Amino acid sequence: MAASSEVGYRGRYGAEAAPDAFAVWNEVLATQLSHRSVRSYLPDPVSDATISALVAAAQSAPTSSNLQLWSVVVVRDAQRRARLADVAGGQQHVVDAPVLLVWLADLARARRVTEELAAATDGADYLESALVAVVDAALAAQNASLAAESLGLGTVFLGALRNRPLEVAAELGLPSNVFPLFGLVVGHPDPAQRTAVKPRLPQQAVLHHERYDLDVQPPHVERYEALLNDFYAAAGLESSWVKRVAARFGSVAGLRGRDRLRDAFHERGFQLR
Repeated sequence: MAASSEVGYRGRYGAEAAPDAFAVWNEVLATQLSHRSVRSYLPDPVSDATISALVAAAQSAPTSSNLQLWSVVVVRDAQRRARLADVAGGQQHVVDAPVLLVWLADLARARRVTEELAAATDGADYLESALVAVVDAALAAQNASLAAESLGLGTVFLGALRNRPLEVAAELGLPSNVFPLFGLVVGHPDPAQRTAVKPRLPQQAVLHHERYDLDVQPPHVERYEALLNDFYAAAGLESSWVKRVAARFGSVAGLRGRDRLRDAFHERGFQLR
């Protein structure tokens, strides 16, 4: 049974969630607001029919000019998943879950189509083309994740594949002009290890009306810091959202190898002009 609107909003924003939002609610919102990252899975398989449904949902996402500049690789083989888990820093849930979907920015298909009709593919060499492919893939993957959760499955995104993208490309046999962006782990959540909904920033920190206002954000960030500290403490995790942000952006080391992404894109055939 879907959570009530009050439970859903308070789960996402804490006890101070605005009551006026509770009036707008349906099954889709219930699934979206109950999203959580699942990192403990049962070994039960995910059927081909389910994968087909997830890809259909992904292909129903918006795509710029209907170019459809993305693809996805389904990885079921246990040894391949183990190797990709190693690339991602040894994340055990990649090994435990039955399926890893690797989402790709794919200009290879468009280049081949263009080469059959024109002598040049110069337009594909610009940053805009790569950016469209990245946005398309992200929209598609989020649709697939929501579809999976609507079917009772769990998911977690895996950005750490970008730590060593050239190894991922070699593992998956990717041709030139195809780049691995992130993974999506899919499986049946272990009911003995149910995770909680993680609070997000108050809407006042991310929602702007007419014009962006950075100066109003500090008190809302402070409120979120306190809320998330309580969440992390209950989960036995290291506290502080602001420290996590600073750890990522305070030094090159925090990027964990992703400071070399431009070079990796170039090696994969993306010129990014």
